[in-house]
Amino acid sequence: MRVNIHFQDRVGIAHEILAVLARRSLNVLAVEVAPPNIYIDIPELTEAMLPSLQVDCDKVPGVGQIHILDILPGLRRQLNLDTMMAVMEDPVIVIDAVGKVVIANAAAAVVAGMSEEALCQKTLIDLLGESSTQNELISNAFRVPSREVMLNGEPFLMDVTPVSEPLSDTIAKPVQAIGALLTLHAPKRIGGRLHAIQHLEGSGFHFILGESEQIHGLKKRAARVAVVDAPLLITGETGTGKELLAQACHGVSARRDSPFLELNCAALPESLAESELFGYMAGAFTGAQRGGKPGLIEMADGGTVFLDEIGEMSLYLQAKLLRFLNDGKFRRIGGDKEVKVNVRIISATHRNLKKMVQEGAFREDLFYRLNVLHLEMPALRERPDDILLLARHFIERACTQAQKPVCRLNAAACAALVSNRWPGNVRQLQNVVFRAITMSDQRVLDAADLDWAEGSITADDVKGDAAESWELSVNAFESALLEKLYPQYPSSRKLAARLATSHSMVAAKLRKHGIPKKR
Repeated sequence: MRVNIHFQDRVGIAHEILAVLARRSLNVLAVEVAPPNIYIDIPELTEAMLPSLQVDCDKVPGVGQIHILDILPGLRRQLNLDTMMAVMEDPVIVIDAVGKVVIANAAAAVVAGMSEEALCQKTLIDLLGESSTQNELISNAFRVPSREVMLNGEPFLMDVTPVSEPLSDTIAKPVQAIGALLTLHAPKRIGGRLHAIQHLEGSGFHFILGESEQIHGLKKRAARVAVVDAPLLITGETGTGKELLAQACHGVSARRDSPFLELNCAALPESLAESELFGYMAGAFTGAQRGGKPGLIEMADGGTVFLDEIGEMSLYLQAKLLRFLNDGKFRRIGGDKEVKVNVRIISATHRNLKKMVQEGAFREDLFYRLNVLHLEMPALRERPDDILLLARHFIERACTQAQKPVCRLNAAACAALVSNRWPGNVRQLQNVVFRAITMSDQRVLDAADLDWAEGSITADDVKGDAAESWELSVNAFESALLEKLYPQYPSSRKLAARLATSHSMVAAKLRKHGIPKKR
């Protein structure tokens, strides 16, 4: 039986209580003292013996009532800790002040390839195969930033939490580190957490709004290609929702329980894009994270990597991506070890990749590897039946963000929305609605409340010979748009940021149309 005896704290009272048990020849299995309580495990004690034991204990000054316990508090904490450590998926290792392993969970034992008992006979140097990490931890009192380490040949991001004890009972209570708790995160686990943070709302075709024939047909085709585990290329104009379609395809595929991670190839220079995609080893370049860093492909193992604006990827990165698509293997920057992962590649672009192949700006072999499956995201002007449905959805969302009552559109505003050509597609429609909700105090929005984006050009702006062909119409639109915006954003980078596209594409278009005009 386990009991709790309440007492008034004084020197020697615990010994006097134990002496009472000794005089009764009761064997004590475990004792925990936490004033004003003493917890005792007495196997031979029965409930019938409690009254007489209480009488004997009452003879000791300061002893109170005896209560029956189901389990000693210390044992309860130990069982809870053991259970918590056993169910944790991340390897967890506790080391003492000199780097010796004190506690390790089952996940750490599996990764290390030995039993928990054998693991507790090792030092951090034995596990990592090098001494610099352990020496740095000890010399810095175990207060060091996260870094990547190799355990049994596998990379892990290691978080270090110092274990400390108070040096005195003073108010300041200075502490000294007596060890550390090391939590190891595998790249795939990191990818899963990134996915969970970035996609809190989930994914699926129901997030693609629209009741038009074009959207119904798109969803039907997408549902078929989504379940096929092969590369998928999504094309369509800027702002049509290609990333949303990619997320939906991942969400209904067999990989839906694994990470979906994305990289915008136009947003980063070649060197950064390579490190983000493939990762790097320790010391690969100046400024690299201590210990190295896994890339998106490594963190998305078992899941999907979405490469947006694939048409902006450099030829060097195209070659490296092609090699990965051929055998599923890659090397980190600065590394000599090949890493093999199982990842599906979904790519998207608003550019004409076939034309880029002909011009030598995109690898033909990569184009055919990426274009195994293909989906075309329709432009907003091609599905006018969805414009008002989308506008009302964005109005509701914008009113919620602005903490305003939900507004509605009058007939003139509806007509203006439907008649616009929407060169920026769904993204432009969302921005127009958000500006209208932010700037207007009216409960009913009129056409005058809709502040069209700069550079929004209607069909009337393209006249004469420019309307004779699609190519001439596009050229006229590009020229008019760039001429209007360039004085306000007089550089390719500023203009690219304004139009949410790559500066290399904007620079090429400026050269094509001779902007700024030579004087």
